[in-house]
Amino acid sequence: MTTKRVKIQFTDDHGTKHTVTVEGQITREKVSQLLDYVELMAGTVAASSSDRSFLSVPGNKFDRLTTLVLGRFSGRIFSSKDVQREYEAVYNNRPALSTVSTYLSRLVDKGLVTRSGSSSQWRYAVRQSVSPGPVPQPSA
Repeated sequence: MTTKRVKIQFTDDHGTKHTVTVEGQITREKVSQLLDYVELMAGTVAASSSDRSFLSVPGNKFDRLTTLVLGRFSGRIFSSKDVQREYEAVYNNRPALSTVSTYLSRLVDKGLVTRSGSSSQWRYAVRQSVSPGPVPQPSA
């Protein structure tokens, strides 16, 4: 079984770069605590956890897509086009479908997502044991 890993990088208000990596059993509570740390250190403590938006936590495209998939698509079957549309709605940026497919393949390899069907019509599902943390909200 592969080890699960979450890595968060951000720069605080004073220009200090923070990198936090957690390996092992990743739970919703642990992800929430990590995000509390990010808010505390980045100077965004005023936002309550219910108002938390992943748009305020910088990250690369893969990290944002992973967070989106684990949060928005948990408990249902989805396609790479579904993820592409949702990513665009949340982050106001449309990634190439090939990029989305590549990232979903990496999530399958990491054991976070399952895949079924054929290469022309892959269907994905978030594994039941993965806890997503807060769910990103679409920008207005």
